[in-house]
Parts: sequence; structure tokens; C-alpha cells
Amino acid sequence: MKVIGIVIAAGFVLYPWLIADDFYGRMGADVLLAAIGASAWNILGGYAGQISVGHAVFFGIGAYLPLLAFTHLGLPPVAGVPLAIAISIGVAVVIGLPTFRLHGHYFSMATIAVAELIRIAISNWDFVGAATGLMGPAVSRTWLDLSFRSPIPYYYLFLAVLACLLLLTWHLQRSRIGYYWRAIRAGERPARSLGVPVARYKLYALLLSAAFTSLAGSLYSLMVGFIDADSGFGILRSVEMIIIAALGGAGTLFGPLLGAVILIPLQTATNSLFGGGGSGLTYILYGGIIVILARFEPGGLLDLWRRASQRWSRRRQTVAVRHAA
Repeated sequence: MKVIGIVIAAGFVLYPWLIADDFYGRMGADVLLAAIGASAWNILGGYAGQISVGHAVFFGIGAYLPLLAFTHLGLPPVAGVPLAIAISIGVAVVIGLPTFRLHGHYFSMATIAVAELIRIAISNWDFVGAATGLMGPAVSRTWLDLSFRSPIPYYYLFLAVLACLLLLTWHLQRSRIGYYWRAIRAGERPARSLGVPVARYKLYALLLSAAFTSLAGSLYSLMVGFIDADSGFGILRSVEMIIIAALGGAGTLFGPLLGAVILIPLQTATNSLFGGGGSGLTYILYGGIIVILARFEPGGLLDLWRRASQRWSRRRQTVAVRHAA
């Protein structure tokens, strides 16, 4: 398994040079960006079991602040990234304290309502571009603008951020906080009876998830150079994070990355084949994946692989015992 992991890691590092094409280079950057967003959502929804359908709030804040810093202050867009993370953490506290009193689908419905209210407010607020949106620098002034013609610099920037996020998640899932999150996901009442500070650790998961989701939004606007209310705060943004994490395996370290590797090229292919009309197929694609996962494989593809490997291992052991007999 270590050899396979090294080969896969080397494949990600060498990908832009193995496929020297800007289209596929941009698609690789999109895969990594989607994996960052889904991995950030996975901290709250996968490990802590709190299914938020309003994470577009944090993504949108992260996407808007860099372009606001450029538009109104003339600063490099990257200057708005730390402020976006700080605001996202503050908003997470404001949202989390009341909504964490709700459970199950009531919590999910509350996050949808909050996200839609903010989207409507942003789309009517002239200071942030209203329905028109915001544009980044047309031409790079300094390297701090992070405005590149080639997708390769974005690819490696996103790869570095994803590696840091996965390393942090790996550390957390092996620590006390990770065990607390899994206990909360299994059942809040039993976890509380065992002495787990449920409210506090759910808030920790939300704050960490919001910070990295905001960072994903900032990276998106830095690469695209444009943001509006629908692309930043639209519900499809939240649904995409959930579907990617669930497809690969929510609550697993590499599940969101696997989901992004599968879903983003599939989405890109449908949009390319059908032109502008292909964007509508995204909703059909996401809906179909939700139905299939809910019906056949709620644990995602990694759980399917784990169970298949266990069956194969038991079968080999049985055959070995028969031959030995």
C-alpha cells in the first residue's frame, strides 16, 4: 500500500508535465480545488457528522474578500485572504451557536436558509458588485496578484494547500479531538454521557471547516479572477462539496480527493460535450449520484473498496486453508 501511495503522490506532482496541455492542466487545478473544499466540509460533515448544506457561505466570503481588497483598496487580491478567513470564522460562530441546537435534517435546513439569505443580500448589495459581481486585475501588476496565464502555478499552489489540509486532518483524526468527533457522529447523547463536550467540539469542527472552505473560495477567485453571488454563494457550491466527499467516502481522509478525481472530469466532460447547455446536466448528475449513494453505497467508494478487499482476503485465506488441508 505504501508503494501505491507513493506512486499516486508522484502522479499528482508530475501531472502537469505528463500532460502538457492547458485544458487538462486547468482541469487538474479544478480537481485539487474541489478536493480542498470537500476536505474542508468533510471535517464537519464527515468526521463530526453535522451535515451542513450552507458551506457556500464560507466559500463565498473567501472568494469575495480578495477581489474587494483589489477593487476598493487597490491591494493585491492575496491581501484579502487572511481577512476572509477571519470573517468566515466569525460568521461560523454566529451561525453555529444557534443552529447547533438543532439536529439531523433540521440543522441542514437551517444552514440552507442562512446561505440563501446571504446570497440574496449579496446579489443586491452594490458595494460588493450586486448581481454584476467583481473582477480581479486584468493584467498582473506584481507577483502578489497571483495572476498567471498558465494553470501550472495554480495547480502546485492548490496541491500544497491540499497536502497541508490532509496532513492536518490526518493528525486530528488520530488525536483526542478526532475521537470526540467520531463519538459525536455516532450519537450525541451517548457521547455527552461519556463526558464529551459536544457543543464545544462541534464548534471546533465548524471553525476549522469554515477557515479552509474560505481559503478554497479565495483560491477560486484568485484563479478565475471573477466572482458573483451565484458562483460564490449558490447552493450548488455547497451541494458539490457534499457530493464529492460522499462519493469518495465522507469521514475518510482521502475520500474527498477520490470523489473530486472522479466527479470534476465527469462534470467537465459533460459541459464540453454539450457546450453551455451542459451546465444544466450538473444538477441531473448530482441528483443521480445522491440517489445511487443513498440506495446502494452510503459509505462511498472507499468503503466499497474496503469491504471488497476484506471479502477477497477472507476468500484467499479460505482457499489457503483448503489447500493446506
